Amino acid sequence: MTTAVHAPAHLEVRGLGHKFALQTILEAIDLDVTSGEVVALVGPSGCGKTTLLHLCAGLMPVRTGQIISSFNNPACMFQQPRLLPWKSTLDNIALGLKAAGTGRDERTRRARMLGLQTGLAHEDLGKFPHQLSGGMQSRVALARALAIMPDLLLLDEPFSALDIGLKAELYALLLHHLNTCSLGVLMITHDLMEAIRLSDTILVMAPSPGRIVHRFRIDLPAMQRDDAFVYKMTAELLQDSAVRTSFRLAPIKSELLTRQELPC
Repeated sequence: MTTAVHAPAHLEVRGLGHKFALQTILEAIDLDVTSGEVVALVGPSGCGKTTLLHLCAGLMPVRTGQIISSFNNPACMFQQPRLLPWKSTLDNIALGLKAAGTGRDERTRRARMLGLQTGLAHEDLGKFPHQLSGGMQSRVALARALAIMPDLLLLDEPFSALDIGLKAELYALLLHHLNTCSLGVLMITHDLMEAIRLSDTILVMAPSPGRIVHRFRIDLPAMQRDDAFVYKMTAELLQDSAVRTSFRLAPIKSELLTRQELPC
């Protein structure tokens, strides 16, 4: 008797472009995300990162290029928690489960378990969003995204407004979940250190129009990356001229010297 081997799920983006009226937002985007892989889109504001994520999530129609996905159960987490103010923490976490038709007892059990796993206290589960701090609301949003057991997680700068300590806690929670579940992740961030800490592949985008200008692969597993590794890799990535141009950073000194030596 042979056991069937299932191919990993895959998100494939080819030649993707997008316009708002006459303005080209994205041009010639190619990327891949596979189960068990974290891909980070990094770039300055206005380079089309969020538009690209919305297209991959199916929230906007694809007009130019192609998006093919074999993932069956995607979930999104955005920069703003977007909790329903009239629902309790527990009900907000269970929102996707209710939409999927999960019975009350089961969705309550799973929502409670995930809420506690993400660091919420028992008493927090009965509170409403206005009674929670910003960090606690972010925990609820993460628990809600994970509650439906997604195979693809789409993250739009969900940690950008958090302090460094809370970021570290949520990074650890996310990495623990990724380590136990083989799901694909496509995340947006403008923070190079965050991308290096969490992702396997970094795609650097530049604006006008939004396009990928650099691809950077990290082979060391995320759970093994300490602060020293993150700082070293960030410094290395910042030496790339395409990255510096994308973030509007001044050229490194060696580039300036070379330019000054060139004849007029």
